[in-house]
Amino acid sequence: MDLGEKLSVLASSAKYDASCASSGSGAPTGNKRGQGFGANLPAGVCHSWTGDGRCVSLLKVLYSNVCRFDCAYCVNRASADTPRSAFTVDELVDLTCQFYHRNYIEGLFLSSGIFTDPDMVMEKLIAVAKKLRKEAGFGGYIHLKIIPGSGEKLIREAGLWADRLSANIELPTDKSLQTLAPQKSGKVILGAFEDVSRNSAENEEDRKKIRSAPVFAPAGQSTQLIVGASEEDDRTIIGLSGALYRKFSMRRVYYSAFIPVGVPGRGGISDPRLPDIPGPPLVREHRLYQADWLMRFYHFNPGEILEDTPYLDHHVDPKTAWALRHIDHFPMDLQRADYEELLRVPGIGATSARRILEVRRLRSLSFDGLRRLGVILKRARYFVTLGASYIDQPEDPKRIRRMLSDQDGAGLQLPLFDF
Repeated sequence: MDLGEKLSVLASSAKYDASCASSGSGAPTGNKRGQGFGANLPAGVCHSWTGDGRCVSLLKVLYSNVCRFDCAYCVNRASADTPRSAFTVDELVDLTCQFYHRNYIEGLFLSSGIFTDPDMVMEKLIAVAKKLRKEAGFGGYIHLKIIPGSGEKLIREAGLWADRLSANIELPTDKSLQTLAPQKSGKVILGAFEDVSRNSAENEEDRKKIRSAPVFAPAGQSTQLIVGASEEDDRTIIGLSGALYRKFSMRRVYYSAFIPVGVPGRGGISDPRLPDIPGPPLVREHRLYQADWLMRFYHFNPGEILEDTPYLDHHVDPKTAWALRHIDHFPMDLQRADYEELLRVPGIGATSARRILEVRRLRSLSFDGLRRLGVILKRARYFVTLGASYIDQPEDPKRIRRMLSDQDGAGLQLPLFDF
């Protein structure tokens, strides 16, 4: 198999991993060539977004798609009838450098199937990152997958060469993991998170004393949860995500809608342990991302988002759903509300809340002015007043829900800013 065929196979095998982002590490460094636009990017190049909204391109591949594990939901599982291949360290280093110099990519996302002992797989991934940094002089972004079960020493070394580390927790409970991926262990995966978190904290302390000490994984760690492959409800998933953020300082939790692997064109064969659904639950994935946004940027606790309901509402976003359950908190007077109160108002996000606080120190607010500050009045109008002025009083939650309901399933793009 030549290099082009390997790239096609190993890029296709990597495309279902959603935990591919490059936020938190600053702009990549290095010598870029060319100022062209509109290029037809080759196989393996994916787009991601930084924390400040920049779009970046990453070479997203597996080192090998040979795997000893037989996880029911995975297209690369041992029993799948799929072409198998593997790169060498030198091939991946050369490929990354060539793509970078051609202005195809700004970084590398590298994972692998578990083709042998976890330590040996991890050593291969580290070898690629180390050679890129030390020999090739690559200054771009590198995201390495941690192989659960590999030693802490290897995880520590990986963090010295990579900007971000991640290990996929896969499923919300150990029971589901044992059913669908019996060769994996939730305890081992959490142990990998703990190793990364501990090394990151130790590195921060070291750098306070010695500024020249190398930085450990400056973009932190992330993980991925598969949604819909097992029976857990949204409340369980959100509770787990909140715990991961709190305990391991997780930078991001990604949610990947389960793709039925028996569907023609998706590869693999059906498995009786998996749900029989026509396609991935994209609306559910979307609402989970919005709920995650509330935890990360809007200061909601996991228990507040759903309270006594097991699933997120598919027709309104979770912040609006919370506001309708707590209609007695509204209308909110935007002339007096503090920052935390503003964050609870549908249609007002972190950016527009800060702008409201800045502007009202200088002058009174107006409804037209709120639009210029980024407030989405289509949603906020039912929940706000400006002193004695209001657009629409929040008297009937059922009516408000009907007006704001997304009955046709539109709007499945995750909002990048306020909602």
